[in-house]
Amino acid sequence: MEIKFFLVFITALIPLLIGAVWYSNALFGKAWFKVAGMTEEKMKSGNMILIFILTYVFGIMLSAAMMSWSIHQFNTQSLFATQEGFAEQTGVYYDYFQNFIKQYGDLHRSFGHGAVHGFIGSLFIALPLISINALFERRGWKYVLIHWGYWAITLTLICGVLCQFA
Repeated sequence: MEIKFFLVFITALIPLLIGAVWYSNALFGKAWFKVAGMTEEKMKSGNMILIFILTYVFGIMLSAAMMSWSIHQFNTQSLFATQEGFAEQTGVYYDYFQNFIKQYGDLHRSFGHGAVHGFIGSLFIALPLISINALFERRGWKYVLIHWGYWAITLTLICGVLCQFA
């Protein structure tokens, strides 16, 4: 299996797109401002071009990692990747993997399956990370839930798209 880099680059836009809506005043922007102690001056003080570029770069990293999180076949490939002959596309391990992919390559390859993996990732990775930081920063649960909701939707969409189309 090969990584479809164009799909990683496309799904890396999801954090920016969801963030633009999620943290807007139409949804949770006002509540986020309040619980995060954000001010208009603070918002205007940042270099937005740099913030967007770095967010996209981190989105690329995240999407690449989520590909192996949501697509089981990548994990199977990693079992054999270091075995003799596999990199050269020869030998029993390579042959076994090719036969495995022919038989099971499309198993669990749907948007819904990937979305479940993304949501689980948000629940068992993003939520604890956000919560730990919030505890030390003395932030409340509203802060945690605003950010976790963003990551729940973002990771669900990233993994769903990757699993369906990668």
